[in-house]
Amino acid sequence: MLNRICSILSCFALAACTGFAQSSQTQQQIPDITGEWTGTWSSYNPAQGAGTEKELCKSLACKVAYKDGVWEATFEGDCGRPYKYTIKMEGRQVGKVALFKGTTDLGVRDGGVYDWIGRATEKEFVGFYTSAYYTGVFNLSRSK
Repeated sequence: MLNRICSILSCFALAACTGFAQSSQTQQQIPDITGEWTGTWSSYNPAQGAGTEKELCKSLACKVAYKDGVWEATFEGDCGRPYKYTIKMEGRQVGKVALFKGTTDLGVRDGGVYDWIGRATEKEFVGFYTSAYYTGVFNLSRSK
């Protein structure tokens, strides 16, 4: 009888600890990545092979908003001509980091369909992208 009571109390204690651990994980705050970002992006054409120079464009500005449970980023800058793209970012939280992925079509003039992945904290937003013609990276930090 005493063993049963100890077993039952142990199960309640374990359930309480597990519930506490889960509640502390769910209470972990999503990183605030909304707002203004600035940085650079670079690309190169992998079809041209090794030894080709990377193209580093002048600047990249980004504004991230959170709408209806989805992050949306508007990228804007100049690389030979002005550009502005708004894309939806599928994301998930892992600790204090938001991980993103996406596919977007920027049109024939700008390289067509791009796949990309990214990572954002409250201070840094970085990503890698690829298309049929280009591969590259972007690196952003909070606007000052």
